[in-house]
Amino acid sequence: MIAGDRCTRACGFCAVTTAKPFVLEDDEPKRVAEAVRRMNLKHVVITAVARDDLKDGGADHFARTISAIRESDPSIVIEVLVPDFHAHDWCIQRVLNAGPDIFNHNMETVERLTPVVRSRAKYQTSLQALRRAKELSPAIVTKSGVMLGLGENETELFQTMDDLREVGCDVLTMGQYLRPTPKHLPVVEYITPEQFNYYGDIARRKGFLYVASGPLVRSSYHAADFHPVVRR
Repeated sequence: MIAGDRCTRACGFCAVTTAKPFVLEDDEPKRVAEAVRRMNLKHVVITAVARDDLKDGGADHFARTISAIRESDPSIVIEVLVPDFHAHDWCIQRVLNAGPDIFNHNMETVERLTPVVRSRAKYQTSLQALRRAKELSPAIVTKSGVMLGLGENETELFQTMDDLREVGCDVLTMGQYLRPTPKHLPVVEYITPEQFNYYGDIARRKGFLYVASGPLVRSSYHAADFHPVVRR
């Protein structure tokens, strides 16, 4: 996770601290690249807190980090898990220009629950961010994820799948929401492994290239199990 540990949003599911962020560390991209090299990673996932305090939402910092890793080892598969950037083309384009292999932005939940679950985020804005990433860079693999057990129903979940496919989303992860602290949103339902398997099958039938669906699945769960067609 880059760009600090203080987030400008206060989502109801997330335990990351909400506070005024510190200034970006200019040498962080090089330090991340060095860490990737030392750990001999072949697939790296770069994410960040939401940085609404920055004009570009941290897009340039993402791009510089991607470039630093790419310079260290061009063969590494780079996946970015980004905020919505308010769906601004110029922010999304800045990240894409650096050449990530996978562009991930999580929907987190269904449209009805978005105002409760996600601080400041809008369902349609997230869809637009994924849509524009695919339109601006058709070769990019786009990815998203949802948490289950927040009170969604099957019809809403299937609609979210359809919405993601409509904007060209290629990869989907689905996992169980777990409450970080008593201050966060309660778990409404624990989804059985059998239900997760069923939802995964439905998602595959809807056309996703790859689906990870299970109680312990998270955005970066066994991320390297999916091997994109890398186009440099």
